[in-house]
Amino acid sequence: FSISCRKSKGKPNGKKPAPEEKKLYLEPEYTKSRITDFEFKELVMLPREIDLNEWLASNTTTFFHHINLQYSTISEFCTGESCQTMAVCNTQYYWYDERGKKIKCTAPQYVDFVMSSVQKLVTDEDVFPTKYGKEFPNSFESLVKKICKYLFHVLAHIYSSHFKETLALELHGHLNTLYTHFILFIREFNLVDPKETTIMDDLTEVLCSSSGSSSNGSGNGSSNGAGAQNHVKER
Repeated sequence: FSISCRKSKGKPNGKKPAPEEKKLYLEPEYTKSRITDFEFKELVMLPREIDLNEWLASNTTTFFHHINLQYSTISEFCTGESCQTMAVCNTQYYWYDERGKKIKCTAPQYVDFVMSSVQKLVTDEDVFPTKYGKEFPNSFESLVKKICKYLFHVLAHIYSSHFKETLALELHGHLNTLYTHFILFIREFNLVDPKETTIMDDLTEVLCSSSGSSSNGSGNGSSNGAGAQNHVKER
């Protein structure tokens, strides 16, 4: 799993970014929508007598399946024409292959790279062992961190580019619930660098504080997160 996500040293394409549109997903009537009233902060905590790696493996696999399913509901709207780059707000992501070569790809191609790579990992007995007595590899936690970073990109893209379609399908409650659960999980175990998730801090602040978990730093950088997105970034 040698894929990596790096900031490009190259300049943006030279095009001026379009004025940032009003973020529909931040409208109070939509952020209130959930499919459950679970206290996710308690739900993500490591239960007693459960091995940490087992807990990370179980949750990561579940999040992968749920995020893949959520993306599939809007995948027909996420095309090479509508999403020519893998963008979240004004940040553009690139894929890096096994040799570290930067690949500029459309959003559906990027998501396909993510899902194919993660599927390969979670079904590999040497990485995600399911048989009793089989050990997790030493690199397991770093692999989980990479997986979670890429799954975050997919979730963030759904919000920034396909929230209207999600609303039309009346699946925004599912999306909000999944996002809240995922964010609190990756925070609980420090799985994704806060700098990586800053781009969605405005949403995180609203969703995670309203789930009663604002005490766990849900405002991480949110005061400057929105203002920092005025120019196109490459990663």
